[in-house]
Amino acid sequence: MGVDQPQDDSELSKWGGRRFLNDRLDWNLLRTYLVIGQEGSISRAAARLHVTQSAVSQALKRLEEQLECSLILRHGPRFNFTEVGDEVLRIATDIYGNLSRINTALENRDNDVVGKVRLLAVSTIQSTAYDEFLAAFHRDYPRVDFEVEVMRSSDIINALLHKTATVGVGLCRIPQERLEQRILIPQRYAFFCGQRHPLFGRTDLTLDSLQGENFVSFTSDQIGGNLSPLAIFRDEQGYTGRIVASSPSLEEIRRLVCAGFGIGCLPEHVVSNDVAAGLLWRLPPAEGIVDVNVYLLWNREQKMTIAERIFLESFQHMLAAQEAE
Repeated sequence: MGVDQPQDDSELSKWGGRRFLNDRLDWNLLRTYLVIGQEGSISRAAARLHVTQSAVSQALKRLEEQLECSLILRHGPRFNFTEVGDEVLRIATDIYGNLSRINTALENRDNDVVGKVRLLAVSTIQSTAYDEFLAAFHRDYPRVDFEVEVMRSSDIINALLHKTATVGVGLCRIPQERLEQRILIPQRYAFFCGQRHPLFGRTDLTLDSLQGENFVSFTSDQIGGNLSPLAIFRDEQGYTGRIVASSPSLEEIRRLVCAGFGIGCLPEHVVSNDVAAGLLWRLPPAEGIVDVNVYLLWNREQKMTIAERIFLESFQHMLAAQEAE
């Protein structure tokens, strides 16, 4: 049975136009558009692609001309995607994923990639998508070995800048010029206390109720650190309590808060089970303190082995699929 053919001249014109678009559409323009969408900024897209902002803007203009529609609505330096722009971005994400799989298939016809990936990560990463990605990667590439080292986010960033590791998973409050970053886990930090604390279980609390309370603090929430917004918030509220315990480890901060040393700021999704079990109590403000996301990080200038490159491309494809959902 043959392919359905157009029935009249008008339909023939549309059908021919679609075939012509398929033949002439430049993937490089779609790739640039995909990076614009991922970065949310023309200037950041230009930095990532190592081209000028003018080149990125011209690529976007050519793509809109080829598609004969507007993809973004500009508001000065900011922009929003049109409805068509959102759909084209989803399609570009799928195309990029398929091209990545083709590249992987060519390099790995016999699924025989051998190598090692050194991964640096902060402690207590809770993400089902991340866990499933690692399981799938190991299934597909069983001969790729891993060295996973847990360390502070500042040390992860330093190691990546010095090219001593392939990728990192950690906090990065201030974007680094040579590092790429993609959100792995959105995190909202909020105040909590343990069941041994006098504020536990109280429903009449306000922000003023926390005045004078002692704190359990991350060592990185000092000014300039990745969690410095927490220290800034305490200062803005005029809290006078002492920092009675500190640690770089999220798990140790949780332990100390549960033990009643003081109130502490923790990621909501990490301690949700502890709240449900009655080990921790959520304190004001209701909207939480600040968003401090966990990122996939890598050095764009790093020379990578095939195993490292496949791992990073697979990781990015997982994140792109997650963003498109």
